[in-house]
Amino acid sequence: MADERLRVLIADDHQLFRRGLRMVLEDEDDIEVVAEAGDGDEAISLARDHAPDVVVLDVRMPVRSGIEAARGIRAEQPGTRILVLTISDDEDDLYEAIKAGANGYLLKEISIDEIADAVRQIHAGQSLISPEMATKLLDEFAALVKKDEAPKEEVPAPRLTPREMEVLEHVAKGMNNRDIAAALFISENTVKNHVRNILEKLHLRSRMEAVIYAVRENLLEIT
Repeated sequence: MADERLRVLIADDHQLFRRGLRMVLEDEDDIEVVAEAGDGDEAISLARDHAPDVVVLDVRMPVRSGIEAARGIRAEQPGTRILVLTISDDEDDLYEAIKAGANGYLLKEISIDEIADAVRQIHAGQSLISPEMATKLLDEFAALVKKDEAPKEEVPAPRLTPREMEVLEHVAKGMNNRDIAAALFISENTVKNHVRNILEKLHLRSRMEAVIYAVRENLLEIT
């Protein structure tokens, strides 16, 4: 039924790309594109009007950037999931997008056949990142571990259970809930509960933020 379809807002300053992406997504029976935005301001306004399930946006847009738009959408529509789809492989854009609340960061070189599945996975609660950008994240994690060795005032870190640490370690490897469940011989629902508890304990919003926090606090070792 139409009201059960996944509602998507596309935000990109290239009209031809928006139209092409719309055609690809609307070819799927379970996806409906509710609006298109050509800049960051329009993306925030249309997200407010349509309350989409997922916003697919570019980083580089006029008026307000995609990162600013993501921050605004996250503040007004906390239940909306955000997928960055961009040509920018700049790690600064990746980190800022994560901090702004993006749930995924994919490069536009992704196969056209994979986009609909990416939208579904983001909506289902997964965090997606292009392999090239994942490598940059891990490199940054390694640098963070080696850097900042100056003594700090000790503040007790939130205590994670051994099982939650196992789940977090698998999340850090880029594994989805299904693969983590198989690796740890537990149900997928149990994995979801552990991830939710980890985010609540760390006062974070996404899986990627949890991994960044864990590395900075030396809860995880990236080699």
